[in-house]
Amino acid sequence: GQQLRALFYALPPGESSFRTVEEVPDYVEKSIPFFITFIGLEFAVGWIQKRKLPGRINDGISSLSLGILSRLPDVLFRSVDLISYIYIWNNYRLFELPWDSAWTWYLTLLGVDFAYYCFHRISHEVNILWAAHQVHHSSEDYNLFTALRQSILQKYTSWMFNLPMALFIPPSVFAVHLQFNLLYQFWIHTEVITKLGPLEWILNTPSHHRVHHGRNPYCIDKNYGGTLIIWDRIFGTFEAEDEKVVYGLTHPVNSFDPIMLQLRPLAHIWNTFWATPGLCNKLSVIFKGPGWGPGKPRLGLPEEIPEITGKEVPFNPRVPAYLNCYAVVHFAVIVDLYTELLASVTMLSHGTVLLRIVFIILSLASFGLLMENKSKAGILEIIRCLVFIGVYKLGYFRSQFSFLGYAYEV
Repeated sequence: GQQLRALFYALPPGESSFRTVEEVPDYVEKSIPFFITFIGLEFAVGWIQKRKLPGRINDGISSLSLGILSRLPDVLFRSVDLISYIYIWNNYRLFELPWDSAWTWYLTLLGVDFAYYCFHRISHEVNILWAAHQVHHSSEDYNLFTALRQSILQKYTSWMFNLPMALFIPPSVFAVHLQFNLLYQFWIHTEVITKLGPLEWILNTPSHHRVHHGRNPYCIDKNYGGTLIIWDRIFGTFEAEDEKVVYGLTHPVNSFDPIMLQLRPLAHIWNTFWATPGLCNKLSVIFKGPGWGPGKPRLGLPEEIPEITGKEVPFNPRVPAYLNCYAVVHFAVIVDLYTELLASVTMLSHGTVLLRIVFIILSLASFGLLMENKSKAGILEIIRCLVFIGVYKLGYFRSQFSFLGYAYEV
């Protein structure tokens, strides 16, 4: 019950206040079963409502792959958000609010959410930050899988926006709200829930967030809130859901390869940087909006945003049904290996951990190419399977479920 309420930011201060960071539960990891349950529920309700599933296998695997990829650095290093926050708290704090006060708890809720609004808005308005954040917007579906589609690079800039709170808010309180703010944003990635009445005035809701993920001209750079929508209303970035939202990027990436989705925008900035004349223009390529060009305003020209006709067709290469089944089964194996890695990382050598991480990345890239029906995907997949058999035989991989050992070798 506690874990379910954490998903909706509904744990009161008395149940979620801790003296030290070490006592704070890993709410995100403990929510994984609920993620799976809600995704299943969304598929069931979507089928009942519209007689069709609210997503596609290729896009779903791509979103989950990006989610796993984004969490892999945390296997090796402690969260950069917490490391930097604790450093400022230990060395520069001005005063100390009581960790067990409800006032501190609610102030931190507002502080973390406002910091998220600022970071999220800048991520859309500064090209180098957008290169990381666009990963989350690259899906042309909108469902709970999309919530898990995260950038591997974004966390290395977002931490700065939380540091002012470290001057007076204890790290244990911050660590709770950092997780709650993230968890709350999971359930709003759905089309199953329409409007939520008076709550729409205060909270970020599925309706508000659908606008944020739209590529319709009226949706661009709107509704940046995390848990609350009040910041958008205050700073003029709010837009209510109106005409049907078409999801994705204004210029779709058309790929399911998680490595490509993470890195191609950076390559684009690199190429544009060298092709643009003048030092000031080169710096503008990095620090102005993704729509900027010489002679244009900072965020580009609204009239250059492609019009929406309503006839847009999502990127969806045809692949045989058996290939979809194959990808789903093998992806499930990787999820098993990934969760087993999380559970046993403290008992493994650095070499074994790195080997598992490299194999997981290789597998996710291979699945992406299979979903695109690329000609070289088969060769990469054969190599991947041979590597798996060798490494599994040598004992570097283990399943959480011992009875699957023989099945994996088959």
